[in-house]
Amino acid sequence: MLFEQMKEALVAAAKKAGIEQYEIYHQVSESVSAETLKDEISAFASSVSGGICFRCIVNGKMGYASGQLMTEDAMEELVKNAISNAQCIDSEDEVFIFEGSPEYAKIDGSAVKLTDATVIRDTALRLQKDTYAQSDKVSDGTQSVAMSSVTEVHLYNSNGLSLSNRTGMSGAYASAVVRDGEEAQEGFDFAVGADYASMGDLSARVVQEALDKIGATVVDSGKYNIVFDGREFRSFLSVFSSVFSAKNAQLGLSLLAGKEGEQIAAPFVNVIDDPMREGAPVKTPFDGEGVATARRAVIENGVLKTLLYDLTTAKKAGVTSTGNGQKGGYASPVSIAPYNFGLMAGEDDLDTLFQKAGNGIYITECKGFHAGADSVTGDFSIESAGFMIRDGKRAEPIKSFTVAGNFFDLLKQIDSLGNEVRWGFPGGSTVFGAPDVLVRGMSVAGK
Repeated sequence: MLFEQMKEALVAAAKKAGIEQYEIYHQVSESVSAETLKDEISAFASSVSGGICFRCIVNGKMGYASGQLMTEDAMEELVKNAISNAQCIDSEDEVFIFEGSPEYAKIDGSAVKLTDATVIRDTALRLQKDTYAQSDKVSDGTQSVAMSSVTEVHLYNSNGLSLSNRTGMSGAYASAVVRDGEEAQEGFDFAVGADYASMGDLSARVVQEALDKIGATVVDSGKYNIVFDGREFRSFLSVFSSVFSAKNAQLGLSLLAGKEGEQIAAPFVNVIDDPMREGAPVKTPFDGEGVATARRAVIENGVLKTLLYDLTTAKKAGVTSTGNGQKGGYASPVSIAPYNFGLMAGEDDLDTLFQKAGNGIYITECKGFHAGADSVTGDFSIESAGFMIRDGKRAEPIKSFTVAGNFFDLLKQIDSLGNEVRWGFPGGSTVFGAPDVLVRGMSVAGK
């Protein structure tokens, strides 16, 4: 069934059941990807997935039901299941079917197309070939992946709100393994674009990154000035983004509760959430509740301007939803999440940050956030690798040390910011970005 047919069937079923407040959310995604092993395609996948979600308000409770079977009988069953599920809800939170925002950003999705499977295959193979060609030290374990996806969303509700959005992205990543004697090192990076011509110097970057790590030693423990590569600092934003959720704040799971309007970061720190960011591969004009999205300053000149709200948390706080009530998929409940969430750039290039640091450490790799970070307290202790900074210049590679601190303190201790924001790879509608960041006097545990 087409969406219009599904909608008509659900509206009729809701009317028959006496349901007056309801919402229909339909999502379908197409994707194609190719992976390499040595000089061959090792995996190829092409898929179409999606489904429909019906949610309704029954006696002040929101009931959800979702499915993939698109028949008239299945639509009637969705309505019955949603009504039944609403009766199982214990939460006393007020729930809403949104009436609509005054206006929505316009996106022309007609030109969004899935990249041809042949192009995806050829891109992966060419990227792999070029990665091996960068150095005779490139060895087995090197991998290249190319992918493309398109997602279409429709939202309709009993208030007459009718919205749709079609987005798509293509890209590739390369993981290069280099060997020098018994030592092996790895470099990884990605590029967003529709074909090989848009990949830039991806192969050269990942191989050089791996080569630069060869011969790494262990640093002494102590206090160091730290320059974080922007790709690593955005990981901190990702891991601790939940502290900006109004729901977590209201549940006592964020130390930012009650801090709106207060200074929480260095006075030049600005964090923006921009669902329509220029150049973003995925743009989102409305959230999972139908609220219009907009560019918002979350931290402005060090001051926490707003948390991220959906309709329910905004009602509790007596404010307006920020349009961050996202759905991770058609069957997912509404949850608060950012879009293009980035620490804005400063004025210094990387060499200037090294000069400001004088002597210290340049961190280019962090891992183990899942075990080494507490998103409630903000504490972290992260295994890291990178390079020494000596006399204002990048020096020898170092490995196997731990950098420790607290995220909330880190925001206040930022000394200087790089002049380019490095955006990550989209995860659904969410992307994190950060420039290179200089922080002074951080604790490092090495040898």
